[in-house]
Amino acid sequence: MADQQTAQPVFQIQRIYLKDASLEQPNSPKVLLEQVQPQIDVNLQLQAETFGDGSLYEVSVTATVNAKVGDKTLFLVEAKEAGIFEIRNIPQEQLEPIVGIACPQMVYPYLRAVVADLITRAGFPPVHLQEVNFQAMYEAQRAQQAAAANGSQPNA
Repeated sequence: MADQQTAQPVFQIQRIYLKDASLEQPNSPKVLLEQVQPQIDVNLQLQAETFGDGSLYEVSVTATVNAKVGDKTLFLVEAKEAGIFEIRNIPQEQLEPIVGIACPQMVYPYLRAVVADLITRAGFPPVHLQEVNFQAMYEAQRAQQAAAANGSQPNA
């Protein structure tokens, strides 16, 4: 009779960890004396993959922060924060939003702290990454994929 019962859904964080971090200051020490407000460029990337028995997911968020004054790079920081999530007995239509929205939302605050800390340790004022609406990002990505599948990609 126990076999006939529906398995309970499982969604648990197993671990959140810093997977990769790098800091480059190619024009130091001269740029440390710059008094000009730098141009800051931030790029975020998400990645997810399963491993183990298929119920474990590694979801990572990577931030690349590039600060320049004119054509001189003050610093380039890249950090990848990841989480291991156990996800079982969840319907497929609910699984993708969990992996694409809920998991990155849990990992991102740790990434923000790492980026601000690395930049501060490099001798610059911290850069605090803005909050991200991962649901809007997920929906935009899904819309792009649907448009590509329908062949309505713009010509290069």
